[in-house]
Amino acid sequence: MQNMVTDLISNPPKNDPLASPTKREIIDRILEENKNIPGGVMVILNELQSQIGFISEPMQQYVAQKLRLPMSHIHGVVSFYSFFTTTPRGQHTIKFCMGTACYVGGAPQLIEKAKQILGIEPGQTTKDGLITLEICRCVGACSQAPVVLVDEQSFGRVKPNKFPQLVRLCTEQSENKS
Repeated sequence: MQNMVTDLISNPPKNDPLASPTKREIIDRILEENKNIPGGVMVILNELQSQIGFISEPMQQYVAQKLRLPMSHIHGVVSFYSFFTTTPRGQHTIKFCMGTACYVGGAPQLIEKAKQILGIEPGQTTKDGLITLEICRCVGACSQAPVVLVDEQSFGRVKPNKFPQLVRLCTEQSENKS
């Protein structure tokens, strides 16, 4: 088992951040700067999520090895907190609130419309890497149900026929960045 872990770290898949010298440098810097901080694991994982965008299994193994912790400890933290992701997210994230008010207000119909338009399920990213769909718990805007978050911007009382406008917003924002 140890040889398999070492091999995954020394020869990560081509698309893994550990395979990129630039990203590995970022990972190493984050580890070095935070390894002695109390609660450092959480700080390190938050920084990795923020700067790399996700925490792959090889990255988890690398962090565990560098911190001399069991892989199960690192994986346990990553899998427990919903804000960590183990796969790359899209440039934009569309989240559907599934709190009671939003659920009753039509969130399931919005999700079906999103699946129909984008051809992906919640938790997946479009092939072009533009949009990731996610489901989240109550966002505290119950009077605006159903609520959809596009990145950090909240949209309330969204109807299925208005969902294409939210997708267009993502597309336009990406075009303006280019």
